[in-house]
Amino acid sequence: MDDRKELMLSRLWRTAFIIASMYVDAQNAQLVPALFIFGDSLVDVGNNNHILLSLVKANFPHNGVDYPAGKATGRFSNGLNSADFVGQKLGFGGSPLPYLSLQGQANFSSSILNGVNFASGGAGILDENSGGSLSMNKQVEYYATVYGNLAAQLGSAEAEKLVAKSLFVVVVGSDDLFSYFKSNSKLQAKYTPQQYVDLLISTLKAQLERIYNLGARRIVSVGVGTVGCCPSQRSQKNKTGDCVEEVNNLARDFNDALKSLLSSQLTPNLQGFTYAFCNTYGVTSSYFQNPSVYGFKDVVNACCGAGKLNARVPCLPVVKYCSNRGEYLFWDLYHPTQIVSQMLVDAFYEGSVDQVSPINVKQLIST
Repeated sequence: MDDRKELMLSRLWRTAFIIASMYVDAQNAQLVPALFIFGDSLVDVGNNNHILLSLVKANFPHNGVDYPAGKATGRFSNGLNSADFVGQKLGFGGSPLPYLSLQGQANFSSSILNGVNFASGGAGILDENSGGSLSMNKQVEYYATVYGNLAAQLGSAEAEKLVAKSLFVVVVGSDDLFSYFKSNSKLQAKYTPQQYVDLLISTLKAQLERIYNLGARRIVSVGVGTVGCCPSQRSQKNKTGDCVEEVNNLARDFNDALKSLLSSQLTPNLQGFTYAFCNTYGVTSSYFQNPSVYGFKDVVNACCGAGKLNARVPCLPVVKYCSNRGEYLFWDLYHPTQIVSQMLVDAFYEGSVDQVSPINVKQLIST
């Protein structure tokens, strides 16, 4: 058996195991009391399903073709996304439930004890970039509601203890960068790239500080990836189909500023604050540079879609999708395939300092 076939079989077995694990109780105890997830479509597990006026939804085929029973759940993926894999690593079996699915439910108080997923497809750091989605500010507001409920249930001291030992994951920024380069955007006329990055970072700083003031101590901050290389950008902005460097340059600048925020501003000034910065840009760059090493056959086209690079028509029920999804980096015009989400979480959970720093996620939850 050649190496490529062996790699594909390994992936198939691994995917089968992942799906089976969704139906059985976690074998390991939870490694943290609760998991709280903030961010955009990369970690949305169904919040946008409950936003009536939002056009940013994934609760229809072909999304979820590799999810248990082939169900489209609102995840922008052929199967599981990064929120699910983080939850599995921590012994929860998957992502916490989406916050909007819990609103008004009789079991709200008991459901939030293991954490909540606030992420919303299309969410930005800036309210103006979030459209009808839950902006980062709105997600933090909802977390404040959850924290108040925990304090009412458990008492202030116990709620504070639970939250301090829990893990907070923040995956946001990509939509803000896309907004800057939209053809009808006024942002470029209003801000230079550096001014825009400064605005994003100062806004995110206030959001992270508010989460901290509501008890968060362990933060996983996920940097923006090589967003200029996603099919939507390649197909719209570059006739050759190459990566769009001006988009990637802004992503690098944002990531550098985010790392500085975490290390130079938050850590020295917030007692007990600990973090892991996930170098998504660096890890995904290696996929583009050496795709075959990682088992990828296609790192340019979307698996699901139509038109140039399968990115001119989104992943809708009327289009076709590829059969060899484990060999594609992109599921649709923006989002990674299930296997990529898993690979990224694996890298960030136990990876080296070039992948995640100053410590990895496994080390973070041990602090």
